[in-house]
Amino acid sequence: MKRIVEATLNTGRGLGHALRTEAAFREEAVVFLAALPVGWLIAPSVVWYVAMLSALLLVMAVELLNTAIEKLADHVTPERHPNIGRIKDYGSAAVACVLLLAGLVWLAALATRFGLI
Repeated sequence: MKRIVEATLNTGRGLGHALRTEAAFREEAVVFLAALPVGWLIAPSVVWYVAMLSALLLVMAVELLNTAIEKLADHVTPERHPNIGRIKDYGSAAVACVLLLAGLVWLAALATRFGLI
């Protein structure tokens, strides 16, 4: 039980720090909160609603991983290095991929809702 409590506290600290210091994560959190009621209105079914919110949660998770990679890379070497820059670019590309995925899920939900597919 102690491990679960400590893991939960770690999670809370991580989310709190990300919300305080990372603009992209804050923006994604605001979008997620707005998506809760909007998604319910758009979603053709509960399964779609879960998929839509899951896609946004995945965006937030990948953003946190990207931030962790960037912070670790900056800690290892604060100087500009081409390999470190490439690693950061990979993280950014991963975020772009899941943003595209989330957009596709929401577009598919809208198209389904309005009988376009």
